[in-house]
Amino acid sequence: MHRYLRSVGFAGLTDHKEINKLLKDVVLNADERSYTTNEEDVLLGEFCRNFADGIGISVCGEFDEEDKFTLNYYFPYLKGTGVSSLEDVTVERHAAKESYAGVCDDLKVGISLIFYLKNMIPYIRAKVMNRLPVKGTTLTLSALCVQGTVILPVEKDEDAKNKAKAESDHRTSLLQAARQGDEDAIETLTIEDMDLYTSISKRVFREDILSIVDTYFMPYGVECDQYSVLGEILGVRKVKNSITGEEIYVLTLCCNELTFDVCINIIDLVGEPQVGRRFKGAVWLMGEINYPEEI
Repeated sequence: MHRYLRSVGFAGLTDHKEINKLLKDVVLNADERSYTTNEEDVLLGEFCRNFADGIGISVCGEFDEEDKFTLNYYFPYLKGTGVSSLEDVTVERHAAKESYAGVCDDLKVGISLIFYLKNMIPYIRAKVMNRLPVKGTTLTLSALCVQGTVILPVEKDEDAKNKAKAESDHRTSLLQAARQGDEDAIETLTIEDMDLYTSISKRVFREDILSIVDTYFMPYGVECDQYSVLGEILGVRKVKNSITGEEIYVLTLCCNELTFDVCINIIDLVGEPQVGRRFKGAVWLMGEINYPEEI
């Protein structure tokens, strides 16, 4: 059973027979169906069914010569809103199955974002048609979470917010220059990181770490598409799974200036989410590449 099924409202689903019945229902009553042929001339199919607004299960597999569908794998999903990044994305196939991981080097995050590619069919279609790389794409990220906590924000006045924004813009410009090989920018970044480390080392003895660190986005565990996040809540909505009736929170977060949606079962969230508060938890990151035209 997929660990993150509970995130989309199936926390009480533990029996494999019931899961297989659910997956069969997804295929037969899918809200979205996508097909394409891969480089081995095998017809692939992806079936998605929503059980709440933008929240559901995707079933992926292939068809044989008699048009019989064989399920290869499935995954729960949250369809994100807005644009998370304008940077180029590199896509690589997983070794064990016909699924894909995306890599995005977004300077404002500070690390290479590795995510599970949600919409693989358009990518495979573009690859078979020799249309890669596709120019002008954007990336919409979303995440599922099985355990999270709502914590209070760090108090800031308007001057502090403006100062933080200016410092972030300055650091982004330095990172961009360092990426191009600017030695002065690399030296400046090194000195700033050393000063920051010294400052935090002094403050941590008398302050709580969550009052020093306003937001973070860093790898979590051994799987490359899972992250530990702490971010400001920009939006909150509560939806209900149409099958189980379980309630789900969809939170719009801002982590290191990266905006994306997180889906969590209400029973797995500690605290009351409100705009302005912060969310802390470990998430499974997925992304959808937005192509400039239909492929």
